[in-house]
Amino acid sequence: MLTRSIYAFIVAALAALASATPGSAAESPCPPVLDHKFASLQDGPVSLCRFRGKVLLVVNTASECGYTPQYEGLEGLYRRYRDQGFAVLGFPANDFGGQEPGSNKEIAQFCRVNYGVTFPMFAKTSVVGAKANPLFRQLATRTGKPPRWNFHKYLLDRAGQPVAVFESAVEPADPKITSQIEKLLAAR
Repeated sequence: MLTRSIYAFIVAALAALASATPGSAAESPCPPVLDHKFASLQDGPVSLCRFRGKVLLVVNTASECGYTPQYEGLEGLYRRYRDQGFAVLGFPANDFGGQEPGSNKEIAQFCRVNYGVTFPMFAKTSVVGAKANPLFRQLATRTGKPPRWNFHKYLLDRAGQPVAVFESAVEPADPKITSQIEKLLAAR
């Protein structure tokens, strides 16, 4: 038998839940661009929907590219802004110059040992052409800019909409990127 105080508490808690702010990340539907599952480098499938409500930098990566040292800058961005609702999503691809020949296990080890990568990395994939994964197909279609080389970057707002594209040569710590990230993080 419920006492009046327990009953009142339960009613108040249910009312609070019912009036919770709509549109919070946990309640909002998954944006179409994020409505995909990909295997991570070391684990099983990960739904990109878990990143809804975050500002995202989506990057195609490669371990044997002249831009490979950008892993360090990407990790720096991730550590700097992750507590504010930001994530870097790395997608290794062997599409450009055969510069990602390793297995998923080798890529994971390379990233961890050489650059201390802790941001989410996904299994090796294709990011251009007929075999491009659906995320990169959508990003290329929406922006009109498919990757032309490794370390091509798409910046997405909290609603999952691409808002900026950065070519491979733009370093992660470049103010062109950081100012956009900060602007998107400030907009709630």
